[in-house]
Amino acid sequence: MIPLNADALNDPALPWHVTVLDETGSTSDWLKERAADLPVGTVVFTESQTAGRGRRDNRWIAPRGKDLMFSLLLKPDAPLERWPRITTLAALAICKAIETELPLQPRIKWPNDIYLQDRKLSGLLAETVSVRGSMLLILGIGLNVNTVEFPPEITATSLLREVHSPALAELDRNTLANRLLEALHADFQRLEDDFSGAVGEVRTRSWLMGRQIRAKAPQGEFFGRVLDLTEEGHLVLEFADGRTHTLTSAEEVRAVK
Repeated sequence: MIPLNADALNDPALPWHVTVLDETGSTSDWLKERAADLPVGTVVFTESQTAGRGRRDNRWIAPRGKDLMFSLLLKPDAPLERWPRITTLAALAICKAIETELPLQPRIKWPNDIYLQDRKLSGLLAETVSVRGSMLLILGIGLNVNTVEFPPEITATSLLREVHSPALAELDRNTLANRLLEALHADFQRLEDDFSGAVGEVRTRSWLMGRQIRAKAPQGEFFGRVLDLTEEGHLVLEFADGRTHTLTSAEEVRAVK
């Protein structure tokens, strides 16, 4: 196992302040508990996470030292109503970082997952927190890197598993983490400038486009075919009767046959 190295991950050309933990319950909770005393741009990675979670409090399970589990403390320079764009930009950045390093074509499963070969590769969870009267955003990211075996009830994969190279025992997580931090910084600059262009890049990487889906949203449950993404990155559905509906968020999205 090649351990994560904070010195290797702290690039002076980037705005991140990187810490690497041996173990924690959740990197996002770790940031929440310390947000008042940490600078914006703090990024915490961990080798082992005992209480990682995704949307709807689903657990994110990863063996020690195999994958990338990290959270970022952000204060986006935009009105609060535009902060959901961060998840869209982060998903795009993850795809681009992977494409830079490996001969793979990850796809974005709206609203917050990355897929490879119809299996989950990565998940994101954005949460706001109030610190001394100021709102901050904590973005948690989990990326399966070197895990090759998953519980049968989990439809997941990893980068190492999809590279299909018997001679390769391990991918260097430090290199991947550096590419991720570079790509996240670059694409976060598009929050107010060229976000529609970023959505265009997301559109070409959409895993859901053209699929029939079932979505559980705050307004109810929806069945339809995915037509497009709006300029805000929201999902456009077409119902069986030809009507369309735009989903701005969803708790669960599943493709159906």
